[in-house]
Amino acid sequence: MKSKDILAFAGLSLAWGSSFLWIKIAVQDIGPFQLVGLRILFGLLGLLAVVAYRRPDWPRDRKALKAMLVLGLTNTALPFVLISWAEQYIDSAVASILNSSVPLFTMLIAHLALSDDRMNRQRVLGLGLGFAGVVVLAWRDVQAGLQLNLLAQGAMLLAVLFYAGSSVYARRTTQGVAPTYQALVPLVSANLFIWTLTPVLEGPLPWALQTSTWVAVAWLGLIGSCLAYLFYFYLIHSIGPTRATMVTYTFPVVGVVLGVVFLGEALNTELVLGAALVLTSLLVVNRA
Repeated sequence: MKSKDILAFAGLSLAWGSSFLWIKIAVQDIGPFQLVGLRILFGLLGLLAVVAYRRPDWPRDRKALKAMLVLGLTNTALPFVLISWAEQYIDSAVASILNSSVPLFTMLIAHLALSDDRMNRQRVLGLGLGFAGVVVLAWRDVQAGLQLNLLAQGAMLLAVLFYAGSSVYARRTTQGVAPTYQALVPLVSANLFIWTLTPVLEGPLPWALQTSTWVAVAWLGLIGSCLAYLFYFYLIHSIGPTRATMVTYTFPVVGVVLGVVFLGEALNTELVLGAALVLTSLLVVNRA
């Protein structure tokens, strides 16, 4: 990867790697549809500010515009709701492991749908190492609070399939469109979809939310949606969907680093080994 790709990948890791924690905080106070609606709204406002500042050329390809509207449902609204709903019933560690299967499914779909993102032995090895690293990193927390909730875990896997298919679909249909609009247009359709259903399914939004909930929503919208999608759509076209979705492997690593730096948590053998496996997987796949 080029230096710009590495910086975008690291930024996306930090933005999305902290999202599971903020989701877990917010769903204690509001419903999953309300959370997603507010998150997307904050993200949309942030991207409108970016567009107003940078003023990129509006995409004229109608097929690309239609594809981006579809991506608002398949890559944003539906998986966001599924993950937020699932985290009401399963631990964030379990959610992170299930979410980390995104690149495995992406590799399979990309192999069938794209000519420049094919499966090979080195990629399979790298993806396997990364997934093993995620399991090692999260296993302690999984054992501490293991819950067998097949419906919630199924919702997480459905979200994973939406993410995997959408990354390949975005690569095929949005070539040449500025990343700013690739991030903005899907959030427009996602916003309309969510706010149409939210009042029906969860009633009016209770505006008197806890301060921690507003902080969580603002972070998820401005960092986890606005900034993250700018990085994500850039990477989809720069390094391909398989390597771009490997960012999910780094989420537990981000959690470990944040815990050590800000919470004074101690490092142990499992954390070091898991992080080493994840970083090795990134090196293996990017040399494939």
